Amino acid sequence: MTQAVVNQGGSVQQFQFTGAGGEYFRIWIVNLALSVITLGIYSAWAKVRRLRYFYRNTAVAGASFDYHGDPVAILKGRMIALVLVLVYNVAPSINPILGLVAVVALGVVMPWLLLRSLKFRLHNTSYRGLRFAFHGATGGAYRVFLLWPVLTFITAYLLGPLWHQRFKSWQHSHSAFGATRASFDAKAGSFYGVYLGALLLFVAVAAVTGAALIMIVLQLQALGMFSHSAGGPSPHDLRKIVFVGFFAFAMMIFMSLFVWPYVTARIQNLVWNHTSLGPHRFRSAVSARRLTWVALSNFFLIALTLGLYKPFADIRLARCRLETMALLPVGSLDEFIAAEGMNVAAVGDAVGEFFDFDIAL
Repeated sequence: MTQAVVNQGGSVQQFQFTGAGGEYFRIWIVNLALSVITLGIYSAWAKVRRLRYFYRNTAVAGASFDYHGDPVAILKGRMIALVLVLVYNVAPSINPILGLVAVVALGVVMPWLLLRSLKFRLHNTSYRGLRFAFHGATGGAYRVFLLWPVLTFITAYLLGPLWHQRFKSWQHSHSAFGATRASFDAKAGSFYGVYLGALLLFVAVAAVTGAALIMIVLQLQALGMFSHSAGGPSPHDLRKIVFVGFFAFAMMIFMSLFVWPYVTARIQNLVWNHTSLGPHRFRSAVSARRLTWVALSNFFLIALTLGLYKPFADIRLARCRLETMALLPVGSLDEFIAAEGMNVAAVGDAVGEFFDFDIAL
């Protein structure tokens, strides 16, 4: 995109993704090999290389993003996460009371860790030389990562969409670029609409799957495939039972490949179409149908290549989701960026502490 286009005040700035499967494959295979050789230690460096590749190949208004995370900080976060997982799994086997204490302690510390992880990710993300930031407070983290999950659980997940809306509102409303804060205005009813549609889609696909499974079982019975000898099922019968079980499992996986793209596309559009950065808005128009095709074809190609298609699948998925997004600036984006640079320089670094670890994968 040329500079002349960038300077046109109010023009729609479409996101672009320039990553290539073959190029990313080389990064992915080296990351995988070194992570295995080092028993997972290199995975922190692998994460940095992966994020830098995707960030630097994501552009809007003629400039790309960048990632500045420190692999040592990420490794520190993963060591903390590993200790927490070990404590959570080992403590109950030692003593039930100790296990309960471990669960409570994990619930108490996890929101704080996730808050620091969010701050780390945004603080280490930049665009045109300016850093992003997250200004969420500890109290808000405990509401969205502890209080709302507990309320969702005790209401049999009826509050799940409301929790999702509260989380996105907290996350986006406390994010900033330079000195400009973002805002979020989507209502909880819109989230309930997305999840209701997902539930109806799940029921429809499950009904088709169930009908197909019943027809297979009835056909096998009609052909005499299942015997009823006193000694129990024969090896031949067991093979048929295994086949039916495998078919049911495969259909469950297949179902998820329909429901996940629908939810992902609808939530992405809902969230970004209701997010603003100062006066500037975003637009997302990812198609659930297109995303379903990408997810299905990626799944089968990964299976056929025994996993080697995974980096190409990641590139396809990123392009499908990113290139349907746009920034809708009000006025000149160049003037906005320049003003933000001066504001940040005037007030200094707005980050009051060093967020030195990241527990996210």
